[in-house]
Amino acid sequence: MNQAHIALFEGSRGQVLLKAVPLPAPARGETLVRVLGCTLCGSDLHTVEGRRQVSVPTILGHEIVGEIIEQGPGSPCEDLQGQTLNPGDRVTWAIVAHCGDCFHCRRGLPQKCQRGVKYGHEVYRDERSLNGGLSSHCLLAPGSAIFKLPNEIPLEMSAPASCATATIAAACEAAGDLRGAEVGIFGAGLLGLTACAMARDRGASQVYCVEPTHHRRQRIPEFGAVACESGQNLGARLWHSDAPPGLDVVLELSGSTAALEQALPLLRVGGIAVLVGAVFPGPPAGIVPEQIVRRHLTLRGIHNYAPRHLQLAVSFLSSAVGRWPLAELVTDWLPLAEIGTAWEMAADPARIRVGVIP
Repeated sequence: MNQAHIALFEGSRGQVLLKAVPLPAPARGETLVRVLGCTLCGSDLHTVEGRRQVSVPTILGHEIVGEIIEQGPGSPCEDLQGQTLNPGDRVTWAIVAHCGDCFHCRRGLPQKCQRGVKYGHEVYRDERSLNGGLSSHCLLAPGSAIFKLPNEIPLEMSAPASCATATIAAACEAAGDLRGAEVGIFGAGLLGLTACAMARDRGASQVYCVEPTHHRRQRIPEFGAVACESGQNLGARLWHSDAPPGLDVVLELSGSTAALEQALPLLRVGGIAVLVGAVFPGPPAGIVPEQIVRRHLTLRGIHNYAPRHLQLAVSFLSSAVGRWPLAELVTDWLPLAEIGTAWEMAADPARIRVGVIP
């Protein structure tokens, strides 16, 4: 094959252009992969529906699994776990290829690299801009953190690893030691259900998940959590606890300002709130600074993740196979030629994730 097939988003709501472009050979430090599958993240949907602005034209899609087909000179010969990389290997990679030497990289935030390449977010200029998952191929830039995937992790679980699962690993890290903690999770999409399972695996004594949508709420117990319709419903359950009432940790994954306003009063003294879901503009939250001070609360924002979090995500998924029904959350796979239908299906709240197979 000497061509790549791409779905190019040019900024018009819901519209993409399908086209064929020459297939480039990888240059120094680059790795060419064939895309095996890409799941449609909520932020992709926000972009296509106009709630989130990006530079266009662009190839969207950043929850990607690929197969190495060619390695350029000086490209990584090992992944970040020391496993040899060869053509034919099934891999995923961190959402941002980072330089390792800029202001943010030196301070432990490679996901905010000032010279970074962010997969599924860059402007498409020519065939050397194949960096989104809605394509038959992806050209991995120098500085990409590549991970060879264990055979036991199915595509339905491995595709979201490079966004949803790794982001939750970063959020759980920010929340601190979860052993014995009571955790409240707001939102039961892929992020929230993954967070339920991961919090349980990290030793949380109780996990509650707030989700107003009935069909999503029904899945919550399968992931080790107690389902709640609202923050008020969760609060009523907490007041019956033998411990001082409240939660030790809140993970806000829905992006709803109202959810954040419901969540903060539920925290115990010394509690931690980790904000993840608000990735597009929304109304400001009413927060009382005096309460933050008096109750020793900590607020953390998490956007994307560092390579170590993707390593944690892959390890979690390896152990989750057969224990947590994460594979069931990708409900449909469509070919790239049907990307318009895929967007429509992804907008249906009854579907947690929809995937595209080029």
